[in-house]
Amino acid sequence: MAHPVLHRPLTQLLEYRKVDLYRECPYWQENGFCMNRECGITTVDESEIPEKWRAAALSTIDLPPEVQRVQLPGCYYRDSDFCFLDDLTEGDYVDLTLVPERYTGYSGHSAHRVWRAIYEENCFGLSELNLLTGKSAAPVTLPDTLTDVLREPLDGQDIDEECLEKRVYYKIISGLHASISTHICTEWLNQSTGEWAPNLECFVTRVASHPERLQYIYFNTVLLLRAVARLAPYLSEYDYCSLSGNSLVPHHHSPELEYEVQTLARLDNVMSIAMHVGKFDEGVLFRGANANILKDEFKRHFRNVSRIMDCIGCDKCRLWGKVQTTGLATALKVLFEMDENALHESLHAVEYFREMWKKTGETDSARLIHEAERAVAGNVSPFLPRGFGA
Repeated sequence: MAHPVLHRPLTQLLEYRKVDLYRECPYWQENGFCMNRECGITTVDESEIPEKWRAAALSTIDLPPEVQRVQLPGCYYRDSDFCFLDDLTEGDYVDLTLVPERYTGYSGHSAHRVWRAIYEENCFGLSELNLLTGKSAAPVTLPDTLTDVLREPLDGQDIDEECLEKRVYYKIISGLHASISTHICTEWLNQSTGEWAPNLECFVTRVASHPERLQYIYFNTVLLLRAVARLAPYLSEYDYCSLSGNSLVPHHHSPELEYEVQTLARLDNVMSIAMHVGKFDEGVLFRGANANILKDEFKRHFRNVSRIMDCIGCDKCRLWGKVQTTGLATALKVLFEMDENALHESLHAVEYFREMWKKTGETDSARLIHEAERAVAGNVSPFLPRGFGA
């Protein structure tokens, strides 16, 4: 069972998101849009978004140069990315706390076609037959119950016929599916009474009667917590648009400041849990002579899954599909692409800069700010790590 703190999502940190929900499906003509009012979402005007988190500000920090990304209409990816990312040129702001992931009534052929396409991305192809039939480059040493989860056969096949990376991929996708089903069943609309309540029959039928699906949810949770644990030094130092340093806050007991304090306390709790529970051993994956080939294929398949999200015919389902796949892809990037030494060097540079800034006079501060703005206009700061978005 997940830790109680994890039952309360960190929506304060993920409250606002700019997302393009109307990008064309790249795989088929999608006309099956959900007409149920629960499929719709309410957008937020940009004026309500803290300036620091608006697309104009984020694009000057996070968007990589064109030579470092593969650009498609409305989205892009870098070689290190596990999913496609919105380029922030299109889309609307959404307050995720106002559009929780829950039952919408979206089903039928359109929904089934999406899941069928997602699971077909688990097929690694004949060109990789030599990889899929080969044994893992090293024994599996994942702690706790994850060893058994990874070594289980898939669809009745002997484990010697499945490479470790493919099993991990399948379990991540299945865990995603089970997670979405759990959210739907947890907040189910009783169409007779019009009330929202958990639907136990839905949960038992879709998830609980399949023990492996519960294992896959646990698997994804531990994977995500391991990524949080690796990022903990960065998350602890990150500036979350702190109100506490804002001189415009009228009173130290203002609701805004209390809201921030609660959010940061919850983040600290999650990081503490991650340090003790995030026991996913990423070091056993992508090893051996074919490691780079496997990793590239893994990324390509997961990127395609993220693009399939544009084929969902329900705005709310599409939104949360993008949120969940981007979250998992970000965790995978942290685990398999992040240079930990570079991160520590960046954090050391930031701390050194803060100490130096404290000793700088007001006149020199203004001059340095002016010179820095001129020097880095349109460029990414060399002292800070690039955004970890997938």
